[in-house]
Amino acid sequence: MRMTAAVRSAKRGPLLQVVKSAVATLAAWLIAGWLIPGPLPVFAAIAALLVVQPSVNQSLAKALERSIGVIAGVLIAVALTLVLGPQSWVVLLAIVVAMLVAWAFRATPGTGNQVAISAMLVLALGSDSPQYALDRIVETLIGVVIGIIVNALIVPPVLVAPARRDLGLLGGELAASLDRLAESLSIARTPAQLQELMLQARLLRPMQVAAEASIAAGEESLTLNPRRSSHRDEFREMRDLLTRLSPIVTQVIGMTRAYFDHYDDSLGDEPTVHAIAEQLRRAGHDVRLAVQIADVATEPDALTSAIPALTAPLEVAPPASAHWILIGSLLEDLRRIRGELVGDD
Repeated sequence: MRMTAAVRSAKRGPLLQVVKSAVATLAAWLIAGWLIPGPLPVFAAIAALLVVQPSVNQSLAKALERSIGVIAGVLIAVALTLVLGPQSWVVLLAIVVAMLVAWAFRATPGTGNQVAISAMLVLALGSDSPQYALDRIVETLIGVVIGIIVNALIVPPVLVAPARRDLGLLGGELAASLDRLAESLSIARTPAQLQELMLQARLLRPMQVAAEASIAAGEESLTLNPRRSSHRDEFREMRDLLTRLSPIVTQVIGMTRAYFDHYDDSLGDEPTVHAIAEQLRRAGHDVRLAVQIADVATEPDALTSAIPALTAPLEVAPPASAHWILIGSLLEDLRRIRGELVGDD
């Protein structure tokens, strides 16, 4: 593993997020310093910096985590100072006690770390005055409030684009997989080609997971967001499309697996196999149609007809005894795919 991978991300975060964090930190520093004269308002600046998250909902969660951690840490520091006096070794004891208290109350890792850090900073940088501890709590709350306000007012991010992109990629690859399987059914394949076909089908699963994660993140970004009303319908439509596509992903992987396991060179002689291949092409068309209707298509020119193609009946001829298991399996999966695309039970 490259050493830089431990400190560098695969892609940059939005510049807007950097700007919002900077604005919140500066505002918290200035306002807290004006309201609470004395030591530098470090607690307010740190709180504002941590609270500005990609969504308003995440900001509230981080604000709660930060506030509870600071209050608990300050109280632990004050209690130990009153009992043991302002000794240097009390700082180390406070860190240990704070970590144990967080563990006892099953605090999240972020809250637990905040308790220990707050206790350490109060004792290392502050004094044994209860007023100093109270000021640090108020200072933190000021930073938390400012962070939430800044994150809510400066163009709150709604994560529509990543969800649309990942869902479009899933739909395009799913349609391509249907087309590839249809082509493979009609002609002879080498073992290497069969293996490649199986690997390509399996790639649908991580793409499905990525689309699910992106849509979930986008839906979360709507929570408590002033811009949520203009995007709620978009995410509902994308969620509905993913709900339709997810079972088809399972069916396509299963059909490809069955074809891989039961393939032989005489399979192309079966009339029903060619009929199934045609239905798979029609299914691929209808997947692209559904993706374009939902406005998440990554290939706008791929659609050739706005009319669903899965309308013609499928005539099934009795297969050879060596192929009836595979053909029966393909037909059942095709029936389920059609049900998802046209809405039949």
